[in-house]
Amino acid sequence: MRAPDSHLTSHVTLRPAVPEPSIERLCKEVGMPTVRDILLRKGREVISVPPSTTVQEAAHLMNQRSIGGVVVMESGRLVGIFTERDIMRRVVAEERDPASTLVGELMTRVVVTCTLETSIEECGSIMTSRRIRHLPVLGPDGLCGVITSGDVLAFQVAEQQATIQQLNSYVFDVR
Repeated sequence: MRAPDSHLTSHVTLRPAVPEPSIERLCKEVGMPTVRDILLRKGREVISVPPSTTVQEAAHLMNQRSIGGVVVMESGRLVGIFTERDIMRRVVAEERDPASTLVGELMTRVVVTCTLETSIEECGSIMTSRRIRHLPVLGPDGLCGVITSGDVLAFQVAEQQATIQQLNSYVFDVR
């Protein structure tokens, strides 16, 4: 059973403790990768549905696009997120009819988000500690992308491979 105030929608936005321009400058100076770097590689396409979408329609869309979740938008506002985990826990386990159950009834309403300046390391830490796999990205004009735990891992692996190559070149003087 959902909490009595589950009709309320809220967001938990991860903002740096110091003003954003300082964090952005620091990240550039020390070369700390940010969410902006992931979105430059993967793109900013966001797959969204309105709350009035049926679970079955959302599941078909997720299968067609090979994604594990969709953001739920209403009047241009982020109002929730709906993932494979929601389908398993709130539809299958509760034996609901996906053809008649609406995403808006079951979506996760308290959405953890990040900004373009959030470090990739911080995103990975938040995803691990909160046990989530999707982070919508908020920019100056609203929602501007979604990153996943897979995106974070792929970025970190690529960065580590580049570092290993640079170290090998340095140590073995490969030109």
